[in-house]
Amino acid sequence: MTWGADNLPYGVFSRRGEAPRVGVRYGDRVLDLAAALHDEVFAAPTLNPFMARGRTAWHDTRTLIANKLTSDLAITEPHLVPLDQVRLHMPFEVADYVDFYCSLEHATNLGRMFRPGTEGLLPNWRHLPVGYHGRAGTVVPSGTPITRPHGQLGAGRFGPSAKLDLEAELGFVIGVPSELGTPAGAFEDHVFGVTLVNDWSARDIQAWEYVPLGPFLGKSFATSISPWITPLEALPRIPGRAQDPEPLDYLRRHGDWGLDVAVEVSLNGEVVSRPPYSGMYWTPDQMLAHMTANGAALRTGDLFASGTISGEQREERGSLIELTWNGTDPIKLSGGETRTFLEDGDTVTIRATAGGRTLGEVSGTIR
Repeated sequence: MTWGADNLPYGVFSRRGEAPRVGVRYGDRVLDLAAALHDEVFAAPTLNPFMARGRTAWHDTRTLIANKLTSDLAITEPHLVPLDQVRLHMPFEVADYVDFYCSLEHATNLGRMFRPGTEGLLPNWRHLPVGYHGRAGTVVPSGTPITRPHGQLGAGRFGPSAKLDLEAELGFVIGVPSELGTPAGAFEDHVFGVTLVNDWSARDIQAWEYVPLGPFLGKSFATSISPWITPLEALPRIPGRAQDPEPLDYLRRHGDWGLDVAVEVSLNGEVVSRPPYSGMYWTPDQMLAHMTANGAALRTGDLFASGTISGEQREERGSLIELTWNGTDPIKLSGGETRTFLEDGDTVTIRATAGGRTLGEVSGTIR
């Protein structure tokens, strides 16, 4: 069972006429934690209060839930609610949102597109995990329709984006705040879990506006996340990718924080890409260390994402700009349709698994 006791992702759900509350996914049902555990922290409409309790509470609660589901199922059964009877909500309140650029293949592909004749990477890329601050207020849960953004497309031109794109990413959710910078070795003490992310991108708006300060309106209109937050403890870990040159001391890894996550991107129900997260150059412990290296604090509900996940092969690229090489080589769908970028009515769904555990999905339809 991919939603078994070794998975147990958290989310926020409601039944008709009732207030949202925290639950855990188990099979095709949701365990009502406030009722099952008699703990009012789970009666909140967001995971933030529980996440702020810290790593020991996360572990103990997860162990307690697993025991109840495997040993005391008769007692737990009345508190398991079928998924078709609930509505899923935004699982946590986003405090800040940071997006990184951690795939060597993705950064190289985009660099070669925009800087022909070069190796693609800018001089800083192998020395630090490049990132930017996004907009927390436009992070939305899976299923939220995505309105095609308007913006400047060039000098004297304003209108709807014609190059709307997807970005398959993995997001990391902060549970425990910090007042000062956070070293890579403290990663597990602060990060509660992971979620799937689609960081929608308007490539034409982005291309005109991003010089010299980076992404702005071409990114900030919407970022979709899965309704399920998989605890960090549930994820199998692997060694991170070799790095050259060796990172500075504050970015040196303290353990294996590569993650063997297999991602699948579908467009209108048809799989178009399978990006491998295991090949990411910068690992999440390094992202967190760099994000806070200047003394920036963490808050409960902070979200940071990996940037587009891409591999070496075309079928492993996690964005349309790469899959179609900036629109010059369209994707051919089985029904005869072609795509360079997203059209109105298109639905994008990103799914992922890790060690036999599903991370759920994040989906959105363009309107």
